[in-house]
Amino acid sequence: MAQILVVDDDPGIRQLLTDVLEIDGHEVRVAADGVAAVRALEILRPHCIVLDVMMPGLDGYGVLRSVRKLDGDPIPVIMLTAAAEPDTAMRAWADGVDYFLAKPFEADEVLDLIAGLLGDRLLVEGL
Repeated sequence: MAQILVVDDDPGIRQLLTDVLEIDGHEVRVAADGVAAVRALEILRPHCIVLDVMMPGLDGYGVLRSVRKLDGDPIPVIMLTAAAEPDTAMRAWADGVDYFLAKPFEADEVLDLIAGLLGDRLLVEGL
C-alpha cells in the first residue's frame, strides 16, 4: 500500500494513526513536530501526509508550505486540528491542503480520505 507520514505532537494521536494505517496495510513514518517533518521530507517522499495544525516550533501551515514547494507531483495532505474554526480551515485551503479534518475524528474517516486521495495513484503505481 502507500507510505504515509504522520505528523502530530500528541503521541496518542501518532500511535492511533500509526496503528490504524498499518492495520490497513500502509507503511507509516512519524514526526513529532514540524521541524522533524520537514527533515523527513528531505529523506523520503511519502504518498500522503496526515498533518496536525497546532504544534510547537514549526506549525502545520509551515510544513504545508514546505510540502507545496517540493518538485514533482504534489503530495496529498490531510490536516487535523482541534481548533476547527472557519479562519483555520480557510487558511489551510489557501495554503493548498487537500482535506481538513477536525479533531476528534474517527479513524475510518482518515482511511476513507486516504483511499479517496490516493485511489488512482495506488492503482497506477501498483501499491
